[in-house]
Amino acid sequence: MVEVLSWGKLGFFFNVSVNRPSLLPALRSPGGLLMVISFCSIISIPNAFAKEPTIRVLVSEGNELRIRSEKWYPLFLNGNGFKNEKTKSLNIKQQNGKMQFVVDGKSGRWFSIPKKGELIIKSNNPRGIWLGKRRYRGELKVRYGQNSFKVVNYVKIEKYLNSVVGSEMPKSWPMPALQAQAIAARTYALRQHGKAGFYDVNSTEMSQAYLGVESETSTTKYAVESTKSLVLVYKGKLINAVFHSSSGGLTEASGDVWKQQKPYLISVRDYDDNSPHRKWVARFTPEQLRVAFNELGGVEKINILEASSTGRLLEVRVQGPKGSMLLTGKELRNRLGLKSTNMRFEIVPYDSALLGKFNNSSDAKESSKKNQNKRNLQPSFFLDTQLIALQEQTSPPPLPPILPLAQLPPLPTYKDKNFLIVKGLGSGHGVGMSQWGARRMAENGASFREILTHYYQGVRIMPYKRVRK
Repeated sequence: MVEVLSWGKLGFFFNVSVNRPSLLPALRSPGGLLMVISFCSIISIPNAFAKEPTIRVLVSEGNELRIRSEKWYPLFLNGNGFKNEKTKSLNIKQQNGKMQFVVDGKSGRWFSIPKKGELIIKSNNPRGIWLGKRRYRGELKVRYGQNSFKVVNYVKIEKYLNSVVGSEMPKSWPMPALQAQAIAARTYALRQHGKAGFYDVNSTEMSQAYLGVESETSTTKYAVESTKSLVLVYKGKLINAVFHSSSGGLTEASGDVWKQQKPYLISVRDYDDNSPHRKWVARFTPEQLRVAFNELGGVEKINILEASSTGRLLEVRVQGPKGSMLLTGKELRNRLGLKSTNMRFEIVPYDSALLGKFNNSSDAKESSKKNQNKRNLQPSFFLDTQLIALQEQTSPPPLPPILPLAQLPPLPTYKDKNFLIVKGLGSGHGVGMSQWGARRMAENGASFREILTHYYQGVRIMPYKRVRK
């Protein structure tokens, strides 16, 4: 037995075992080397994505739903004692302490779904299956557990992406931006593929938006088809291809938002100049703050304890009449319903001109309707005229600097009609690809490859079949 080490034209090494030393000269010849390369090319290499993967998407969760067919296409029901049972509709709800379903109308017989039981609904309809007011391709699986059910859509990755791209970006955006979105979304979904549990991703912004067949368009389909199977890879592995709406000028390093700093998720310039979320201002009345911080009895001071290199808040101390608490920037953002953690604070007294800005804002008008209920936490968003002027600059101005233990003065009482003003930049966590930045880069002539390699530093773009998970 003799082992031959050969060097291929593409820079690969081949280890070939032969039983006859007399074959060595032939193998070392150019023709013999081509024979070895051809032989190696047909060897099956284990790969998690050898075939087009099926993604499991959580599309509904609750205690009541309706699934139905369309026109003359029946549904096929399996599981729970059924085998390819034809039906036109399925109503499922929790009643009498059980999860039950009825086939073809409320007047039929109700069947119970046991704990960890599963129903599988399929259809031959190319237009998909109706679940509530949305249609989904592939098949639906309904599972019952812990007093609620989950509906998971099993769908091939490329069909799934036709909807995701249209759910995440307007169809009218430039094609390179849509293509970049398709590749990022494909990478994100495949990185979650096969994880433990009943589903891989959900259909909301917690993973990536997926609104079913209605979000598919000819442009989103082209964006997916023209980038078919392409994913983002770093050192041979799929990256965590997170994305967001707009960062406000600089994206955030992953280590300042989550536990791990990924080498490809560093802070870079964001070209989100035209984003409506690039700069924003929100106001809060003392009453709204008392609702948001009920355990503190309201807010008297906000101390900024730590911020990232781009200015996003990492830790704050909120003090009220009844005590104080430490919050992360994300927790403060969620409490106040704000667009991002890149924010600063001011106290602004009542002013008729300022109030006019609120009233002339469409967001403010909508908010004023909601705020008739004083327990509503929706802030009133408006654009400051100074901020509008600043939007014309190519590089976004920083927010006011953070000083050690910077704090607010005590808030006046509600009757004095003073506001807490929060000025901020961007929308979302700020890590990875900025969707508005991708749009602007595409408008300026950038390809999807240039967009992706800007927001994900040091990555390669290749077909997923060449990636080992």
